Amino acid sequence: MAQKGVQLDRETFSCSICLDLLKDPVTIPCGHSYCMNCIKSFWDEEEEKKIPSCPQCRQTFTPRPVLLKNTMLAVLVEELKKTGLQAAPADHCYAGPEDVACDVCTGRKLKALKSCLVCLASYCEKHLQPHYDAAPFKKHKLVEPSKKLQENICSRHDEVMKMFCRTDRQSICYLCPVDEHKGHDTVSAAAERTERQRELEVSRQNIQQRIQDREKDVKVLQQEVEAINGSADKAVEDSEKIFTELIRLMEKRRSDVKRQLRSQQDTEVSRVKELQEKLEQEITELKRKDAELKQLSHTEDHTQFLHNYPSLSALSESTDSSSINIRPLRYFEDVTAAVSEVRDKLQDVLTETWTNVLETVTEVDVLLSGPEPEPTTRAGFLRYSCEITLDPNTANTCLLLSEGNRKVTLMRKQQSYSSHPDRFTGWPQVLSRESLTGRCYWEVEWRGGGVFIAVAYKNISRTGRSDECLFGFNDKSWALHCDRNDYNFLYNKVKTPVSGPRSSRVGVYLDHRAGILSFYSISKTMTLLHRVQTTFTQPLYAGLCPFSSAEFCKVK
Repeated sequence: MAQKGVQLDRETFSCSICLDLLKDPVTIPCGHSYCMNCIKSFWDEEEEKKIPSCPQCRQTFTPRPVLLKNTMLAVLVEELKKTGLQAAPADHCYAGPEDVACDVCTGRKLKALKSCLVCLASYCEKHLQPHYDAAPFKKHKLVEPSKKLQENICSRHDEVMKMFCRTDRQSICYLCPVDEHKGHDTVSAAAERTERQRELEVSRQNIQQRIQDREKDVKVLQQEVEAINGSADKAVEDSEKIFTELIRLMEKRRSDVKRQLRSQQDTEVSRVKELQEKLEQEITELKRKDAELKQLSHTEDHTQFLHNYPSLSALSESTDSSSINIRPLRYFEDVTAAVSEVRDKLQDVLTETWTNVLETVTEVDVLLSGPEPEPTTRAGFLRYSCEITLDPNTANTCLLLSEGNRKVTLMRKQQSYSSHPDRFTGWPQVLSRESLTGRCYWEVEWRGGGVFIAVAYKNISRTGRSDECLFGFNDKSWALHCDRNDYNFLYNKVKTPVSGPRSSRVGVYLDHRAGILSFYSISKTMTLLHRVQTTFTQPLYAGLCPFSSAEFCKVK
């Protein structure tokens, strides 16, 4: 009852506007009391209505009352403060519909701070204090406020369920093992909690590890996005520069042709006009002479005719007009034909290489996309077939290129090649003109004693007969050595014997992005000879080192 009285005092001496203890209390005509500043502010805000009213009972006052401090009420509040009266709880301390209310509070209940699993009740801060102060309560189990405390009561025995039946997987009270759970595997709720807590911790560790793994994956993907964007931006920038250079070169060539055409046009027109002027002058002179002769021919006096005839001036030398004899003429049509030929060649180059450019764009190596599986049929391989030609600037001088630079033959006589830094000077080797990226397939037909069929980086050494230059004897080239008796694969001086059916035709499959290089024996069927799985860091070039002759086949 004493507690109830204190609660009433708190509410009685609290301002209904600020919900705190009265400060400078004033009592308005209707009898309700407020803090002086609170009621002033309230009426100031209601000035638009011009009629002040009581916030609680809504009684109006005309005119606005003069506020005077209620000295008796002020003294009483100060005295109550000294005896321990505290400010009234703010609204947010009271329990709402969704909150757990204190089971001890009367009237307007405060929010519960804890629930007791022994008392099966919930307590606010004040009513929870005995559980901290009184010895009998200190052993009680306090948990976060819960509305489901009654779920801890056994519906059969009306006892707190402090045990767990592992057989039926449910909580029970200490009387349940005597009847309906008799003979079951039962333990204390605390023991079961400990076991399940261990499982929970393991699950949490697994979840946290997965979270860390996924966060790493997200970070990797973010880096991938940044890398894709950066690489694409650079490729666009570089491509724009290259195309701009090509356009500038075309513009320069166009300007050069136009300038030369106009210059030659002016020269030829000047020559023609000069000849034209000479001919016109000759025509004028001839007409004058003809008029004189005509006049003389009409002279009737024979003596006068004979006297004037010698005085007529002789004709000047005739202008040479042999250059204007009637014949088929050609002016600048040959220039148009030459430019058209250049255009056709450029169109052919763009047509042939543009597909490779587009394939290169679509073959971007993104983290989420895996390599396509290697084909299993020759028709599948032929989808990636590419025409390869040999680069004369790389051919050793004892090699003869023919068949449109697709065939290479070992010769006894040195060939008259010009000096070039890309040329192999020691070993009889040659590289392709085309660089190989993406997925490519080609076939080589060889004759005679054998051949090295290889792929190599462009920066493989070229000078001399060291291992750094020979296909398969360094880390810049991979080679399949074929002869009449066997196959051997070579890389970085490591020789690997290869078994398989003998054939004079070998297929080579390259998936540059996936790092796959495969060699196949080609006859009526395709047989895998050797496959390499590695990482290629540069574009590759096809290479041949024939003992007699070898040729890149035209495959369909």
